[in-house]
Amino acid sequence: MGSHRVAGAPVDFAALRSELQVAGDFAPEVSAEAERAATHLDLPDADATDIAFVTVDPAGSRDLDQAVHIARNGDGYLVSYAIADVASFVSPDSALDEATHRRGETLYFPDARVPLHPPVLSEGAASLLPGQVRPAVLWQFTLDHAGEVSEVQVRRARVRSTAQLDYDGLQAALADRTAPDAVSLLAEVGELRLALARRRHAINLDLPEQVVARDGMTGWTLRLRVPLPVESYNAEISLLTGMCAARIMLDGGYGILRTVPPPAPGAVDALRRAARALGVQWPHGAQPGDVLAAVDRSSGRQVAFIEHAVALLRGAGYTTVDTRPPEQPLHAGIGAPYAHVTAPLRRLVDRYGSEICLALHAGEPVPTWVRDRLPQLPEEMAEADRRAHEIDRAVVDATEAWLLRGRVGTVFAATVIDANEHSGTIVIDEPAVRAPCDGQHLPVGERVSARLVEADVVKHRVRFERA
Repeated sequence: MGSHRVAGAPVDFAALRSELQVAGDFAPEVSAEAERAATHLDLPDADATDIAFVTVDPAGSRDLDQAVHIARNGDGYLVSYAIADVASFVSPDSALDEATHRRGETLYFPDARVPLHPPVLSEGAASLLPGQVRPAVLWQFTLDHAGEVSEVQVRRARVRSTAQLDYDGLQAALADRTAPDAVSLLAEVGELRLALARRRHAINLDLPEQVVARDGMTGWTLRLRVPLPVESYNAEISLLTGMCAARIMLDGGYGILRTVPPPAPGAVDALRRAARALGVQWPHGAQPGDVLAAVDRSSGRQVAFIEHAVALLRGAGYTTVDTRPPEQPLHAGIGAPYAHVTAPLRRLVDRYGSEICLALHAGEPVPTWVRDRLPQLPEEMAEADRRAHEIDRAVVDATEAWLLRGRVGTVFAATVIDANEHSGTIVIDEPAVRAPCDGQHLPVGERVSARLVEADVVKHRVRFERA
């Protein structure tokens, strides 16, 4: 993990929000509705407060969508997963509901969140904060000794989280065997689920992430962050839920899936050529996901190979199910049908997915408000995803340009991660900047020296040339 400090050099993210026309504060009538919903709520009759749930999130999070509890069940496991019941707080066609449809999802800046719901809900009454009784959509999965699902239940219930854990703390607690009982089996179940993902030939790209982090009181820095094992284990519980949700929708003939088409043959052929060029072993008969699972993510050449593999997962979107299954129901990255239901505080579509699963599982009609709005959700979520990706990239680009301002002409050590005949993409060591680099036949996966030729703070643009 690398970083570079620029003292007293705050990046103006508020100006960036204005430039990108990001939504500001909620309208007064929306905030008033949220306040009323937070103070006038009927909890579900079913009581699951005897389950000692815990939440696992990045440190400092307040918008807590999920709480988990894992127990042994004979030679298998019982996984209980509570999801914030956002539909209990949002009246259909209300000002609050309309505001969430316009926003689509929570947007994250280094200095602020732009929430999908007013904070009185997203960080208060609807959030699964520790010690608070909350309405939840409670999923319970009976798993066998290999982690395969043998039974699924989903219902509304009141729950209470007993602790708020963060990734670093839980990773340490699992290592020294001091983790709460609720998650003491998380690594065990997580490894079983990861093994099943490999059997499905799931395509795991899982690259180190460029993260903008505060550096002192006024400055910002860029770091390359490698996910902890506990984050993968925690993600597997969410993926388990999404796969079971998709199966309920497909069996019930109604719903909305998160879909990614299988890799095109041309993309797989191109990745095979990249593997040969980069010295990555591709055993006979192996699927792309099998090769990626064996990649050494500490090797520059093999990380460059993963960068090439991004092309395998093009065409992500949302696909509705209505009576007949869609022609293409799969999420190729997961290797199975999948639906978003585990983050309703932060993503609009999850509220709808939860309501569909609750109704279908109980053998009841899907609510009219869900049916009325479902056809427009794929387009709304596609626009929300596009906006979120644009913002994530703009935040990193602005920080890169700010960190490198005044250093034009400096030569940096870098790794080439992609290239064509005349240019490519590099990642420099310090600060953790990823940027275009001019130069003929740049050696992909190899180390080079790169000279900074542009660092434009106004245009958020950085460019290098091979030194």
